[in-house]
Amino acid sequence: MKKPEIEIADLIKECQARTGKLVTIGTAESATGGRIADRLTNVPGSSDYFKGSLVAYSNEVKINVLGVRKETIENYGAVSSQTAIEMAEGGKRLLDVDMCVSNTGIAGPSGGSSEKPVGLFHIGLAAKDDSLSQKHTFQGKREENKRDATEAALNMLKQYLVHCISKG
Repeated sequence: MKKPEIEIADLIKECQARTGKLVTIGTAESATGGRIADRLTNVPGSSDYFKGSLVAYSNEVKINVLGVRKETIENYGAVSSQTAIEMAEGGKRLLDVDMCVSNTGIAGPSGGSSEKPVGLFHIGLAAKDDSLSQKHTFQGKREENKRDATEAALNMLKQYLVHCISKG
């Protein structure tokens, strides 16, 4: 089975062959610390479509660089669907890409609560006219949670590309 980052590269090539347009992607990461970008750039030829990444670990960077509204973090928290979507939208705008995937989460071992346990991640995706998020709760230790969140983000991006190609 191919790794999702390889499938993403194949899907982008297929989309370009069908439409004549190259789909560009970027990442806006928090809890994964750049791992999604690392995986995407491990693919030969990724410089054709991968434009960049922002690691916004602190709330200040989420607000001041990515443009997440302070009210969003105050009302929903840094680890929320709303924050993940605003991070993806901000990354899409700043990097000038067609799609941006983001994440925010609690990798562990501390920082969790009963409402937001360790292992909780929200993954966001902003594309042309669409912004969405997925919620995941992973059960591993810090390293495993970061790995699983990276894999989930890549799979979300892959599934979105499959959907885009299938609808023409």
